[in-house]
Amino acid sequence: MAKRGHRQTTLRETLPGLRRVVMRMLPYLRQHRMLVAGGSTALVASVLAKLLEPWPLKFVIDHVVQVGDGVAGTGSPFLDGLSLQTLLLVCAVGLVAVIAVRALCEYGAAIAFALAGNRVLTRVRADLFRHLLALPMAFHSRSKTGDLTMRLISDVGILKETAVTAALPLAVNTLILFGMVTVMLVINWQLTLIALMPLPLLWFSSRRTGRKIQTVSRKQRRNEGDMAATAAEIMTAMRTVQALGVEKEIAATFEGDNAKSMKAGVKVKRLSAGLERFVDVLTALSIALILYFGTLFVLDARMTPGDLLVFITYLKNMFRPVRNYAKYVARLSKATAGGERVIELLDTSVTIASTPDAKPAVITKGRIELKDVTFGYEPKSAAVLDAVSTVIEPGQSVVITGSSGTGKSTFVSLLMRLYDPDKGCITIDGTDLRAVELASLRRQISFVPQETLLFRASVRENLALGAGRPLADATIEAAARIANAHEFIMALPDGYETELTERGGTLSAGQRQRIALVRAYLRISPILILDEPTVGLDSANEAAVSDAIWRLAKGRTTLLITHDLRLATKADRVLCLQGGKIADDGKHTDLVKRGGPYARLWAQQRKPGDVLAAE
Repeated sequence: MAKRGHRQTTLRETLPGLRRVVMRMLPYLRQHRMLVAGGSTALVASVLAKLLEPWPLKFVIDHVVQVGDGVAGTGSPFLDGLSLQTLLLVCAVGLVAVIAVRALCEYGAAIAFALAGNRVLTRVRADLFRHLLALPMAFHSRSKTGDLTMRLISDVGILKETAVTAALPLAVNTLILFGMVTVMLVINWQLTLIALMPLPLLWFSSRRTGRKIQTVSRKQRRNEGDMAATAAEIMTAMRTVQALGVEKEIAATFEGDNAKSMKAGVKVKRLSAGLERFVDVLTALSIALILYFGTLFVLDARMTPGDLLVFITYLKNMFRPVRNYAKYVARLSKATAGGERVIELLDTSVTIASTPDAKPAVITKGRIELKDVTFGYEPKSAAVLDAVSTVIEPGQSVVITGSSGTGKSTFVSLLMRLYDPDKGCITIDGTDLRAVELASLRRQISFVPQETLLFRASVRENLALGAGRPLADATIEAAARIANAHEFIMALPDGYETELTERGGTLSAGQRQRIALVRAYLRISPILILDEPTVGLDSANEAAVSDAIWRLAKGRTTLLITHDLRLATKADRVLCLQGGKIADDGKHTDLVKRGGPYARLWAQQRKPGDVLAAE
């Protein structure tokens, strides 16, 4: 018995989940209504053929076997007067025809539902991926990458089980059940009631087992999502894992999660198999009752032997939809659990989005102004930026620095509208960012991240990523020369056509960074943002990247987030953040002379022998 506080979900509570999933899929299914209608029609036709299957046997038993010889007297104007041999031949041909029609209809239904299911699956997955791309950074920072991948690939896949390949066939199986019960009532209502006596016991068992399977399936999907998240995190940090020598500990953790998932899967299979076998036993019990009482009815001439044969055939087929329910209940439960996870993701609101009356962003100068901007990542947490106000003039190069956690990355994240301020506003060329179309705003900002995004494609294709326009080879190569990237690209095996590995693993950090600078140059935007562009580079790569940065900065409003204050010596201005506020603001030389927070950072970083602009 379940303990208090851990009550298992009842069937009545699980049905809304299934209903919610199916209703959410209806708009997608309506786009393929002809396929679904055709598949449903074929299934209904197969039901009718299924109902006709035992009737040729009935005619053989009642009008051939019992008569023995002579002329058929079936009561049908089409069959009366036929010889028994001819009637036997007609029944044999009729049986083959009925089964052939049923097989053809079931084949057509299977193809129609498979096409509709795969098309729905493709559309749902595309919409979910597009929705994921639109969700704000606040959502992605809280989410596990592996779990999101699991929902996108695996959970969307099993939605097909719920919406098409399980729910619709089960609905038609219900038609079979009611159709056969109706015909059985017409043949002999007393015998039908006897046949249905085990059904309450079957309903109780299915309800009890179904809720257990639903509970276990939900837990299994959560375990699989956590396992996928763990695997994704480890794969992206494989270098660190091997360097620390913690492979055994990591493997043990993963194996523990894997074992939990395996146990849940085995439990679902055991429950489902147990329900199927229980249906088999109840079917045998019902057939035994009909065999006993039906034979008595035949002996009393209350029904013919053929009627009894039809009755027993229907009875076996009547329990088959119930047995199919037992077979599908695990799949439906698992699909419902996965479907609820997909719908939860689709229902997550896109809080950073363009308003209906937003206009395309038109940035001509690149003047940036923050007015009393306050922002915190969590509603009750301390503000990362606290009432920050500043103006960055068009064409200025500004270094944003400060100790870790002072809001440097937050500053530029707000500028790109990855987040919105809790208070205050940010304007570019006098226009509030919340009043312009999000996509058009980001297209006019070039961003060079600390970790360069590279795809498994040629160098040329990676360089052109995000340019937003067709690029001639000569244009790409000219940009590569400006970013000090042309020389190392030409040294690659196939030059610009060299295929890069995933995340550019065959390139050095400096080479990857210079590819990012080429992209920024090709974007041709009024505003350039660089996040720690020289971190982790050796002196040669640092010099090449630094030189490229100042070439790219010409004519653009440029923001550099950096701890490397040697870059600050060449910038027009330095903003030093401390405690969520601008603690120092001015030129490098002036701030060093002032002796404030920035001067202390400079003193800590400066090396003996440095001869910089501050001197």
